[in-house]
Amino acid sequence: MPDNKPAAPTAPARADRPFRGIALILASTVFLGTSDVTAKYLSATLPSVEIAWLRFLVFALIMGPAMLPGSPLYALQSRRPGLQAMRGVALLGSSLFFISGLRFLPIAEASATGFVSPLFVTALSIFFLGESVGLRRWLATAVGLAGVLIILRPGSSAFHPAAVFPLVSALAWAATLIMTRIMSGTERAITTMTYSSIAGLCILSALVPFVWVAPSWHDIGFGILIGVASTAGQWIVVLAFRYADASVLAPFSYTQLLWVSLLGFIIFGEVPDLWTIVGAAFIVASGLYTAHRERIRHSRLLIEAEPSPNA
Repeated sequence: MPDNKPAAPTAPARADRPFRGIALILASTVFLGTSDVTAKYLSATLPSVEIAWLRFLVFALIMGPAMLPGSPLYALQSRRPGLQAMRGVALLGSSLFFISGLRFLPIAEASATGFVSPLFVTALSIFFLGESVGLRRWLATAVGLAGVLIILRPGSSAFHPAAVFPLVSALAWAATLIMTRIMSGTERAITTMTYSSIAGLCILSALVPFVWVAPSWHDIGFGILIGVASTAGQWIVVLAFRYADASVLAPFSYTQLLWVSLLGFIIFGEVPDLWTIVGAAFIVASGLYTAHRERIRHSRLLIEAEPSPNA
């Protein structure tokens, strides 16, 4: 008997428009930086779990039309529902650990440490994507990790145990990116976003009663801002990847460090110390070189895939 179940819609075809992709990734950093700084502001009055819950509640409300059967935006048909749910859990972990670190750390320090995620992607891609990583990329990874050590200074009086949170957040974000890569080309952006909102909201709704603090209307307003800004930022990132490769976009994502440092100074009076600036420079240099090597590797793969003229 034939299966009449409708197939999940496929992802839109990619278009090679790098300048549009770069413009989108630059715009995303404004939204994501605003979300991070607002989360730090709220961390003075609300627990991290509750801040994350407000974020994912708004996220889920925005994605609500995509959850309704019969809606033209319905997006719960997926070829990989299990992997989508796992990606949602990883995204939640990244958000929750980062917000937890913001309560104790300067925003620039937490953000710079969180940008080591490309280094984790390099390591994870070996096991989950079957990629080979050459000596140069491993050296770039070592430089990035050196930058983390410069910022955190473990063993010194400047080290704060909460500095581990952005590292765990970066690892969770790297896992999110790896799963996004695995599903790229088969899953639509709206499907991925919808599953992520559902997974995060369900888990946080089970946790938030244990730490609940009655929010003021002021807190709720900023919670809505976090949800809208982070959702918009994520969506713009997904769109950017339709127009350019990750290796092209990665360098421009580091402009988020400029935004959060500027907003951190204006709102909290935080001035990044010399160690944070030097360590961030190591991390950014490592990420830029990794993106450069990725671009070279991608070009070689395209050349190898071209049919021989003598075939």
